[in-house]
Amino acid sequence: MQDALDWAFNSAIRPGRGAARLGRNRPFHVTSRATPDPQTPATLKLGAALQLLAQSGHRLPTLEEAGSTVWLQAVIDALCDLSSRDPLTGLANRRHFELALAREIDRVARVGESALVLMVDIDRFKSVNDTHGHAAGDLVIQFVAEALMDCVRPMDTVARFGGEEFAVILPNCPPAFGATVAERIRRKVETGVVTVTGQQQLSVTISLGGAYAPQWVRSSATLWIERADQQLYRAKAEGRNRACLEQPTVSMVSAEEKGLLFGTSQFQDIEPLP
Repeated sequence: MQDALDWAFNSAIRPGRGAARLGRNRPFHVTSRATPDPQTPATLKLGAALQLLAQSGHRLPTLEEAGSTVWLQAVIDALCDLSSRDPLTGLANRRHFELALAREIDRVARVGESALVLMVDIDRFKSVNDTHGHAAGDLVIQFVAEALMDCVRPMDTVARFGGEEFAVILPNCPPAFGATVAERIRRKVETGVVTVTGQQQLSVTISLGGAYAPQWVRSSATLWIERADQQLYRAKAEGRNRACLEQPTVSMVSAEEKGLLFGTSQFQDIEPLP
């Protein structure tokens, strides 16, 4: 494995290997090996993409494979992963979250399992930035992101929703389990400390709001998030540093209706994100 930045600036691809020479001041061109007309080979300008992947720490197959289907697929996969991640925390970003939420709505409507969305907000975060600076604020955001990841299952989706707000999707989540997870997250953040500079440490708290997806009902992502946000606002109004969860509703669906719900899915032909 060789770093993509080295390929982009220091390497030259041998003639006949399906790619043109690469210079420091020229974009990286890859010639397709399956070109229908040899007189007009198709080229891909990948210099900017490779620099972006290298800067973000992604690695690709070796230089000898450049231009091959495997190499190009690795570039595409890495770019897809990069476009779905928050650069500060490494969590899923809002784009990834919204796609995962739409899939979960589809699954709940067909299968009927309980699912929970948690909206999480750092309490009094503006005062952290105002008092200690934005670098300290970034450290606090990273600390909360790590705490969230430590408290959930591998199947759950944790995302940075925006600013100091996070969102969590918990599939197959019974009400008792959801309350336990929310409290576990709250306590994890409350009891932790963030080292800012030298001996200076900060303690922060979070507020959480949660809402369950109605079973056997194809709801909308907007309504689900709004319901969770309402519970988050309630947690803030009641004093912060607490979790408020909406009680799930039980939907009565007939056997015929269940059959219709199981029959189709708008995501059945889409591969899941890694």
